[in-house]
Amino acid sequence: MKSLFKRIRHAYWLLTHFVRKNFRFLSISFVVGFFLIIVFINFFPFVQSILTRKNQTIGVVGQYSLQSLPAEVTQLISSPLISIDSEGDINPVLAHSWEILNQGKTYRFHLKNDLFWTDKRPFKAQDVRYNFQDVEVQVIDDYTIDFKLKQALNIFPIYLTQPVIKHPLVGVGALYSVDRYKVKDDLLQSVSLSPNKDGLPYKIYKFYNTEEDLVNEYKKGEITFFKTSNKSVKDVFMKWNNTKITKDINPTELMTLFMNTQNEPMSDRDFRKGLAYAIPDLQEFGVPAKSPIPSTSWAYSDDVRQYPLNEERARSLLGTDDKNATAVAKLKLYTFFDYAETAELIRKNYQEVGIDIDIKVVSYIPDDFDLLLTVWNPPNDPDQYFFWHSTQTGSNLTRFNNQKIDLLLEQGRRVVNVSQRKSIYADFQKTLTDEVPARFLYHPYIFTVQRK
Repeated sequence: MKSLFKRIRHAYWLLTHFVRKNFRFLSISFVVGFFLIIVFINFFPFVQSILTRKNQTIGVVGQYSLQSLPAEVTQLISSPLISIDSEGDINPVLAHSWEILNQGKTYRFHLKNDLFWTDKRPFKAQDVRYNFQDVEVQVIDDYTIDFKLKQALNIFPIYLTQPVIKHPLVGVGALYSVDRYKVKDDLLQSVSLSPNKDGLPYKIYKFYNTEEDLVNEYKKGEITFFKTSNKSVKDVFMKWNNTKITKDINPTELMTLFMNTQNEPMSDRDFRKGLAYAIPDLQEFGVPAKSPIPSTSWAYSDDVRQYPLNEERARSLLGTDDKNATAVAKLKLYTFFDYAETAELIRKNYQEVGIDIDIKVVSYIPDDFDLLLTVWNPPNDPDQYFFWHSTQTGSNLTRFNNQKIDLLLEQGRRVVNVSQRKSIYADFQKTLTDEVPARFLYHPYIFTVQRK
């Protein structure tokens, strides 16, 4: 018993001696340990989210800056003042209401007052930036903003469907926030997006000058996901066991053969129709298109003239009925590298009906051409004034000049009622496809190449 008591007393003596000797060290260790436990408890969910989160590294071809981002990114990082639904109705998003003043020349928008930018600052009218030509933007107060037009435009609100972004890449009311970005020589190299809601993946966008660069980076494992409409690119990865390829339709893109209506012989409508009837079946590249307005639009109409392949009809309209006759026309067809395969198929069929075609592969839209094969993006709203009205010398690629089309486009901009606009644009589509300033070919397939 005495032996046990001595051992306990000895242990107590050693312990108290150790504590007195190392009191400062023990005190600091206790405080630091307590602090680390608090930090761990508070930051564990954040650390766990980083360790367990799903990452997507997405490759995109194109040159972008802080001021010009692809729509795919802007739609993720911010919201617009308004949106337009599938029925063509205007709905508030960042704005809660608006009014029309000054006989339709002023649009006053009232912003929601309970929103915050992703940098935690209140969302106010002073930060809203739109670069509209011939439109004066005037801030009335923190939550009221005026758009003053030189001429009344009843459909002006449709131009406010673009996401509002505050420099540099600060958004409001969206699914993602910009975590970081990298810029070199004023061009974006990458943008990292952090989700604002649970369950969404962390996204990293990397930008490349060419599709060849993108493909090489995928092969090296630098990216895990990209989209392409190029079949030859898709075919490269068809046999890769660690890669999944899916095929979708992109209704927002439209492969089109534009015809310069001011050049001979395309100034003749029958000749243009002959060219339209001579185009082969291109369904391997996408879903056939009927109209300049996508089939997903509320204003789409399929009551339009169609031009299925008909070589006999084409020859009659082109004046090449005699199969032994020499080509009646030599035309230059300009296109981009990605569309060269489609252009070659068109060239072969045109040769069959007596039209000699010289294909020119370019990296820009030429000022003058006979035929131009390219993809374009019709606007969400059916208003296509900029593309077909005779006064739009810069954006009217075909130099099309038609009084009825001009009148319909003008009427469509003056009317707000959806049913009335739908009737106007149905007539627009029917007239335009009958005049054939362009042949609307297909909505291209989009192949998603993704690592499993």
